[in-house]
Amino acid sequence: MVQCPRRQRGARRARNKWKPWLSRQAWAARYVTWAGKAMNGEAGVKGNKGSYGFPGLKGQKGSKGDTCENGTKGDKGDRGDAGDPGVDGEQGDKGEKGDMGDKGYCGEPGGRGQKGERGEGGMKGEKGSKGEMGTEGIQGVEGKQGEKGEQGSKGDKGDLGPAGVTGPSGPKGVAGSKGGRGAPGRKGSRGAKGARGDAAKLLRSAFSAGLSKPFPPPNVPIRFDKILYNDQEDYNPSTGKFNCSVPGAYVFAYHLTVRGRPARVSLVARSRKVAKARETLYGQEIDQASFLTVLKLSAGDQVWLEVARDWNGVYVSAEDDSVFTGFLLYPDVLEILL
Repeated sequence: MVQCPRRQRGARRARNKWKPWLSRQAWAARYVTWAGKAMNGEAGVKGNKGSYGFPGLKGQKGSKGDTCENGTKGDKGDRGDAGDPGVDGEQGDKGEKGDMGDKGYCGEPGGRGQKGERGEGGMKGEKGSKGEMGTEGIQGVEGKQGEKGEQGSKGDKGDLGPAGVTGPSGPKGVAGSKGGRGAPGRKGSRGAKGARGDAAKLLRSAFSAGLSKPFPPPNVPIRFDKILYNDQEDYNPSTGKFNCSVPGAYVFAYHLTVRGRPARVSLVARSRKVAKARETLYGQEIDQASFLTVLKLSAGDQVWLEVARDWNGVYVSAEDDSVFTGFLLYPDVLEILL
């Protein structure tokens, strides 16, 4: 380790001032030298090197040397001996509560303590539940009659009592006023059979027809020319129109097969579209469309079906049918009589 030059000079001065380790012979030689110099005598011959003397006393602590500006940090010294225990410090803050330890062994029961002093009276407790009925007590002495109480409110109407004994008949009363008309009498016996009358004419009208060619032309009556029923011939397959011959309420229905294109079907009565329906379909898909309604018709009214332009996808084949049907629900008798 390189020491600061200033610190080295300070160390040499300290050694020159006091050297307690020098032997007695060395001190005597030095004394003679000093005395000779003092008397201005000649210097004697240099003596032999004396033996080492006894160790001298420990010198005083030297003053702190000057700080070295360009010195390097020295190596860490050896660990010193353990010092004496220090003075007890002040009591530290209370630590956090530790975990609960294992339950200890139960100690022997202690002796009975002395009777404690009587405590102060507690607050009044809540009312307890009603206790069980006690045994019947001894009958007390008959008390005096109490004062008359106030009249109570009227009680509910009691149940009807049993019928009493029939009393004797009273005297005949005065004749009353004339009563109202009585209820109708019983139905009389059936009369004799009358003469045979004319047979009433049974009014009928019905038809059902199918389509024989697919994709009918638009905006004209569809000609269902495949007749299934038309006994009264009220339906004309050449025109596709139904002609009303019996006034009354009629039921009209259709069941159509739709394929390849959409279909918009209208039910026309008296040259007016009274009902319209559509079925949207494209490609090779196939579907069915059905419709039913009731119309009141007069004699001479006409009814038919028609499809719109570009919406005529009504289809028929050997496996699929499209049918138009109508029939009389009940006739209008009043209009027939007039």
